[in-house]
Amino acid sequence: MASTSDYHLQPATNWSTEPPLVGYLSRKTLPIKRNDAEPLTREDVQFDLLCHIFNDKHKVFTPQAPSEDPKVHFCDLYVNALYMSHKCSKVLKDKMAETPAFAVELAKISLLTNVGRINTTMAFFPEMKTALRTYHPVPSLQKTDGNAQDAPRIKNCLKAALLPSELKNMPPSTPEEILQKSRARELPSTSVVNLIFVLANHAGPLASTHFDPPLNFLDLFLPINIASADRARAFLWLVFHYLEGPDQPNPYDDDYSRQNPGKVPWLRRLTEAEMAQENVDSPDEIEWGKSMSAQRNLFLQRLVHSIEKEKKVKAAASASKLTEPTSGRSRPSRSQQEGTRDKPYIHYLPPDRAPQITRSVSEDHRVNYSSSRGLHRSMLQHAWQVVTSTDPLADSDEELQDEHVRLDYSRRVDVIARLRGRPPSPLPDLLPPASSTSSYPPPSSISDTREHRWRTVESWK
Repeated sequence: MASTSDYHLQPATNWSTEPPLVGYLSRKTLPIKRNDAEPLTREDVQFDLLCHIFNDKHKVFTPQAPSEDPKVHFCDLYVNALYMSHKCSKVLKDKMAETPAFAVELAKISLLTNVGRINTTMAFFPEMKTALRTYHPVPSLQKTDGNAQDAPRIKNCLKAALLPSELKNMPPSTPEEILQKSRARELPSTSVVNLIFVLANHAGPLASTHFDPPLNFLDLFLPINIASADRARAFLWLVFHYLEGPDQPNPYDDDYSRQNPGKVPWLRRLTEAEMAQENVDSPDEIEWGKSMSAQRNLFLQRLVHSIEKEKKVKAAASASKLTEPTSGRSRPSRSQQEGTRDKPYIHYLPPDRAPQITRSVSEDHRVNYSSSRGLHRSMLQHAWQVVTSTDPLADSDEELQDEHVRLDYSRRVDVIARLRGRPPSPLPDLLPPASSTSSYPPPSSISDTREHRWRTVESWK
């Protein structure tokens, strides 16, 4: 990081000769857009900017985790915020503690996710199978052997990187709330991760407060014609301004920010030749990115081949089931099972005895009226037969000498018995002899049958 003396207030006469600023047009252009297996270059991640931010040695920030030093620099502040997140797994914490270089690389990728430059559709390991994300090697930020995780896990870790006091209460969600706490010397005023979320969400309203048009906070992380060192200095100036307080001497001030209170330090414009000298990929990084892309493509080919092979196996298995011979023992269909279940259960009887009709196994308190005498009418069919074939002036049941009339009376009595909660009685022709079970004489006619059945019902009361 250059010292404060390296940044001087530019004369007003030179401002008009500077190259025009190129700000991003909408938030849709903020995330990096690349195809699957395409590496992210140094220009994509703005590697020089990240190096200036995390290599800054100013210990001016209040630690947000237990520390022996009263003040820490930004790298320790941000790495410790990730480490203290309760969404950070134990494996990831162990790797961060064992390999500090991996912790810094993870912090750089996390900062890009923090501002929205890396969205949640990206992953950074080639064996990723889901179709909802795309794999991208990052040669400049994956020089250690640690797993860089994927963007959704990083985003979850960032959202949980809060102060202990913010876990129970809602953290500040506006720049004004953060400034109010810092002015009251409630330090730290919020988590550094939450502060960056707030600054990114309020980039538009804060643009006129801290930047000259057409720039805002998110432009600092885009490939823009401003020096990477100046953008890093402006970023650190904003972090100190909100975390430590606007009334405190800002160590990142220059002549321009001192003469314009509230404005970030001067942002020096670059020519095209100067921009080409920043964020240059090394040959080793280019070669590693190509090898990882080839590894990803090979993995996808094997994955597609295995899926197609599995589909063919399933198709062959289903085809073999359809062509199996039907002569063997087969399982009855559900309709056949239900039809068998509805048939009445008949006890085995010797040939010299008449078949007895018993209650159906599948129907409680119901009498099966099927017998060896053939088909019978339903109650509806019998009613239609009576209406169309009998004399309506007939006033005696004795005139209706029909077996169907007798069966109809038996059904009606059984319905009344079930409504009263009584078990149905057997058919009249199956009643036991009068001498053994009943004091009533055996029925001799249809009229006597009806009277006999009603007496039986009355005896249940």
